[in-house]
Amino acid sequence: MSLKVEFKYLNGFADSADFDAIAGKTELARSLLYENRANAAGNAFHGWVNLPFDYDKDEYCRIKAAAKKIRGDSEALVVIGIGGSYLGARAAIEFVKSKNYNVFGASPKVFFIGNTLSPVETSEILAYCEDHDFSVNVISKSGTTTEPAIAFRLFRELLVKKYGAEGAAARIYATTDANKGTLHDVACKFGYERFTVPDDVGGRYSVLTAVGLLPIAAAGVDIDALMAGARASLEAYLVPGLDKNDCLRYAAARNILLQKGRSVEMMISYEPDFTMMNEWLKQLFGESEGKDGKGIFPASAIYSTDLHSLGQYVQQGQRLMFETVNVFDTPKADITVGADASNADGLNFLAGSALSKINSSAFMGTVLAHTEGGVPNIIVRGSAMDEFTLGELIYFYEKACAVSGYILGVNPFDQPGVEMYKRNMFALLNKPGYEDAKARLVAKYGNDII
Repeated sequence: MSLKVEFKYLNGFADSADFDAIAGKTELARSLLYENRANAAGNAFHGWVNLPFDYDKDEYCRIKAAAKKIRGDSEALVVIGIGGSYLGARAAIEFVKSKNYNVFGASPKVFFIGNTLSPVETSEILAYCEDHDFSVNVISKSGTTTEPAIAFRLFRELLVKKYGAEGAAARIYATTDANKGTLHDVACKFGYERFTVPDDVGGRYSVLTAVGLLPIAAAGVDIDALMAGARASLEAYLVPGLDKNDCLRYAAARNILLQKGRSVEMMISYEPDFTMMNEWLKQLFGESEGKDGKGIFPASAIYSTDLHSLGQYVQQGQRLMFETVNVFDTPKADITVGADASNADGLNFLAGSALSKINSSAFMGTVLAHTEGGVPNIIVRGSAMDEFTLGELIYFYEKACAVSGYILGVNPFDQPGVEMYKRNMFALLNKPGYEDAKARLVAKYGNDII
């Protein structure tokens, strides 16, 4: 394990008595994932718990083969999905490669579409694909989720136009239910290569399944090392006890801070390549905990950039937040600041200093300022932004989220509130079967909403 969690900046915010008081709840929450699983809410979606070891090895080999084919015949891979069907893969690619991955001559470029209804973004990627060889990985358990279904229709039409029906079919990879659903049936009818969204793994926990692994591998990320990191994390966090298990201690700390009025968790990093990991974490914790009037609100920032926009509020605003800071000891690259004879900018005191050292000093200076200003900090420290560390992080946060949700007293594996906007949207679009919903909206808000 390269992953370490530092709790020393909780001094004054959470003490040993707080951890002793919550230890029983934490142990019960842990047991719901293992010995007491039969009594756990959402236990049908515990498949991620042993996934780093217990996965379909034959499909894993097919994922590698498909990724190799895509890298050989496509200048772009269009990944169509929303929520957990794209966030993990995009986060992984940007974490290991760069958030500028597509800018610097990547082959294939990887575009994520079907996660918005914006005509602007969709038309831009369609225009690029008109002039370049491309493949599509469409990801949907059902195939009927509106945003990706619309995008798939548009990109499938372009594939057929460019390559013909058979050629298009050879460039479409469908990640969907193993046995049923609209996308499953379409894939079988037209002969798309199919990969499985496991029945026992929910979308936001699915990055280490075919949902995430195919686009991640197509981008040239080493998925063997990714899975090895997840296995290391799984084994390291099996032991019970808050003093021996940093994952359990982090889950407990979040709930202690919530009990003390810290209802917002700021996910922080000092590397812009962590931006989409923040987005994945926001879905993971937001969908898992935000229900029944409960939950910690997940927010995020990239420092030092956002210290010049949000920094004032964090330092001196309402004392409603805590920060979980993700830092990495070895940067992907480094630069040394040179000397200047005139020293007109007054920066010669930094001459000979690596930019990573300056960034690290900004991190430490901020942690000290924020904790002294009344903002608790937890540090999650990895060795490097590589595949192994990423695997460790993914499993660490998945397990911490599940345990934290059980401590909180919610089902961490459902998301009933997500369906509410869909019913209203379908009613406003006159989808058959939603006439009563439309009538209710008109009665409440008037005809001007149509």
